Amino acid sequence: MDLCEECGFAYDGVAAAEVAGRLGEFAGRYADALDGVADVRRRPAPGVWSALEYTCHVRDVLRVQRERLDLALHADAPEFAPMGRDELAVTAAYNRQDPAAVLAALGAAADVLGTAFAALGPAELDRIGLYPWPEPVPRTLLWLGRHTVHEGEHHLMDIKRQ
Repeated sequence: MDLCEECGFAYDGVAAAEVAGRLGEFAGRYADALDGVADVRRRPAPGVWSALEYTCHVRDVLRVQRERLDLALHADAPEFAPMGRDELAVTAAYNRQDPAAVLAALGAAADVLGTAFAALGPAELDRIGLYPWPEPVPRTLLWLGRHTVHEGEHHLMDIKRQ
């Protein structure tokens, strides 16, 4: 994926030097987005997550992407395990979590991942891992960073639609 037809996100529109900063902005942007939702736990339609569930998901994406980045820096062409996003929403009881704690954890995860990306040079950004979604395909760490920015942007759009 290099362009999201739903939200218009273009992966090549994010320069390598911008990834860390874009990730770092998510804490404040998600706090603002949740402030604009009357009931953060309400699902607006069957099969559509609540604003809180989307926020939990992005927090966990940031954490998983950090693990994947570490793996790709220490192993040649690793295969990344799927995160089980739908199962995790249930097993971690996303919609019962404390919104303030989720936002704090999202901010911390964004800072950790952003700092890790800021430290990477061109050779590291070119390292490859086998990304599992939507089907297994080799991806660079630069793509991983851009995809993580996309996840955050896309789910902010999902929240704002509520």
